Amino acid sequence: MKYVPLDLPKSGATVVVGLSGGVDSTLTALLLKKRGCNVIGVTMSLWDGHIPIVQAEKPFHDACYSPNEKEDIDACRKFCAETGIEYHVIDVSVEYNRQVLDYVTKEYRSGKTPNPCIRCNSFIKFGALLEGLKKLEIDYDYFCTGHYAMVVRPEEGLWGTDKKPAMIACALDDLKDQTYFLYRLDSNLLEKVRFPLAFMKKSEVFKLAKEAGLEAAEKKESQDFVDDCYFDALFSDRETVPGNFVNADGVILGKHKGLQYYTIGQRRGLGISSAKPLYVKKIDAKKNEIVLAEKNDILASVLYAEDFVWAGNVVPDTVVEAWGKIRLRNKGALCQVEKVKTDERFDNGSAKNAENNKNEKWKISFFEKQNAITPGQSVVLYKDNVIIGGGIISEVID
Repeated sequence: MKYVPLDLPKSGATVVVGLSGGVDSTLTALLLKKRGCNVIGVTMSLWDGHIPIVQAEKPFHDACYSPNEKEDIDACRKFCAETGIEYHVIDVSVEYNRQVLDYVTKEYRSGKTPNPCIRCNSFIKFGALLEGLKKLEIDYDYFCTGHYAMVVRPEEGLWGTDKKPAMIACALDDLKDQTYFLYRLDSNLLEKVRFPLAFMKKSEVFKLAKEAGLEAAEKKESQDFVDDCYFDALFSDRETVPGNFVNADGVILGKHKGLQYYTIGQRRGLGISSAKPLYVKKIDAKKNEIVLAEKNDILASVLYAEDFVWAGNVVPDTVVEAWGKIRLRNKGALCQVEKVKTDERFDNGSAKNAENNKNEKWKISFFEKQNAITPGQSVVLYKDNVIIGGGIISEVID
């Protein structure tokens, strides 16, 4: 199928740009300003101070959730003042605590590996932040960010329908592509969302930023949602309970320090002596056990996913072949997607609806075995480099 990129904002359009203080969002705002747009900068405030500031042995690395947030806000405010851009800071810390931090701790404690960036984009950056703009009565034509992604529209209707929704497509720079994090954004929302860096390489972004004298060009990029030294603090509301490392037969191999410190496929930091390298195969929260196995034993080709979303809420009614990615840095692989048949119903007795029931299960079968498929992470489906849907991995079949 062919897709057409949606036009970028034109001169005179009012555009809100989500600013983080990094080079991508800063250059995005500058480029739109030079296009003649009325640019309004806005930054999310996430840090509310409920976690005591840690005296780290080494400097904090740049992270989304950090006490260094004020420095980023000051940098954004300075840039906007120098560039003649209206600027606002919107406090979304309450929603961030509930939708991201609480979600992270709950998922780890249940034996899953969460993806806070996907959660943050759908509930905070493209959710609570936009609600904050409404409360400030800020009207705008477009909302833009520095993500490496593209918004497109199919030339033909999806799955034999007449619907042609706005969809997420891969950026030109495949090394920086961030579409995996954005797959849950609603198509109606995407009608007013644009990513001006879609057709640019990261090297070009840095080049233009340095030529423009932007201080953000010298700043290190954020790599994680929280600094390592604050990870323990997220779980300080209750005591961490150590447990056993076991093999597939239940033989105890050693002690783990707490479920939250491990993820499927992990090899480093296990502290287990073995003739052959061992990897985390399964995390059993009920038994507080972590099953270790050799490399070949953590390969699998079939998974089940829940909480599924489809582009434009258009659900295919046949088996679909797609390119599936099970994590951001996974190159993806060809797979077959089919709905799991079930007779389950809602508590009120009404029949299930594939478009709005989060408990609908989908079976994803890869043609080649994949390494370390991880419950809690997302499987994102692409066709022709465009996202058609995705969901949360709930179960892996050996």
